[in-house]
Amino acid sequence: MSKDLFLRITNDIIAYDVQPLPRHFEYFKPKIDALGRKSFSTIQKCTSALRQLAYGTTADMFDEYLQMSECTSIVCRDMFCRCILELYVDEYLRKPTSSDIDRLYSAHEEKHGFKKMLGSINCMHWQWKNCPVAWKGQYTSGHQKYPTIVLEAVASYDTWIWHAFFDAAGANNDVNVLNQSSLFDDIKNVTAPFTVNGNTYTNGYYLADDIYPDWATLIKAYSTPTEEPRIKFKRFQESACKDVERTFGVLQGRFHILQMAGRPQSVNKLRRILYCCVLLHNMIVEDNGFNISWLGEELLNTREANPNFVRNRSTSRDVRDQEIRDRNIHDQLREDLTQHIWDLPPNFRTLNA
Repeated sequence: MSKDLFLRITNDIIAYDVQPLPRHFEYFKPKIDALGRKSFSTIQKCTSALRQLAYGTTADMFDEYLQMSECTSIVCRDMFCRCILELYVDEYLRKPTSSDIDRLYSAHEEKHGFKKMLGSINCMHWQWKNCPVAWKGQYTSGHQKYPTIVLEAVASYDTWIWHAFFDAAGANNDVNVLNQSSLFDDIKNVTAPFTVNGNTYTNGYYLADDIYPDWATLIKAYSTPTEEPRIKFKRFQESACKDVERTFGVLQGRFHILQMAGRPQSVNKLRRILYCCVLLHNMIVEDNGFNISWLGEELLNTREANPNFVRNRSTSRDVRDQEIRDRNIHDQLREDLTQHIWDLPPNFRTLNA
């Protein structure tokens, strides 16, 4: 994280002035105790919290560097995560707007060759060290030896995380997590009809691996292709689907706390830590200038007109789910995309490297 971004965060926390002021923002305000001594500054508290997230070590590691006790460091981390969520969740973990989608379409078609691709989806497990004994059965899956909580994420080529759902117990597989998440709640209202190989489709799509169902909004690779067009499609699909895996690697590399076993005994604290890391990750991507999209006038104007903005759903949930889960559309769209990929020039990867 750059110095400018760090100072921006600390200044935003200090400048937050909503009455009544929430307790987690009040915690970062400079104070003087009964003996006239100053408390830790906002920069010290934010430094302690960020170092715990970045290095994944115990809270007492920085007691000599920051002259801060273990208990105070833990409170700093928890309060910092609350502040980050309240300040930035609407901007840095938003649903894509129509302008965002247009930019994603162009970038993914240029980099991967997939026409009208929104991103790729997958899940990541975070180990929970201090999971209560009574809950270990539901938080432990067959392929994991320890309790975990599952993060479902959608990422684009620039490693920006557009969707994050962290609530499902580790015993769930990717399909169970998908059925619990809100990913497709308003997909029909943010995507426009598009044409591939002469056929028109109404919903955008994400690339997914083999465990996901054959839905119209999820495009998987062929399991055992024998024809050349399908072999090429499988190679391109698996390559583009690595965007979300690469994003998980970058996220864990920046915040080593996600590589270590989670120590808090509360699911809510783990959730706040995870979402805080996701928001900070997106902020770093934007600060480095790698983001494909940005907060445009469309979303700003909508929020100014209605601060409690939520997209209206034009169709009932049953009708929407039926369209999203249509297997025939999935098969037809995959065939059209296969033909589109097959028609790409042989040196497509070289030209767009």
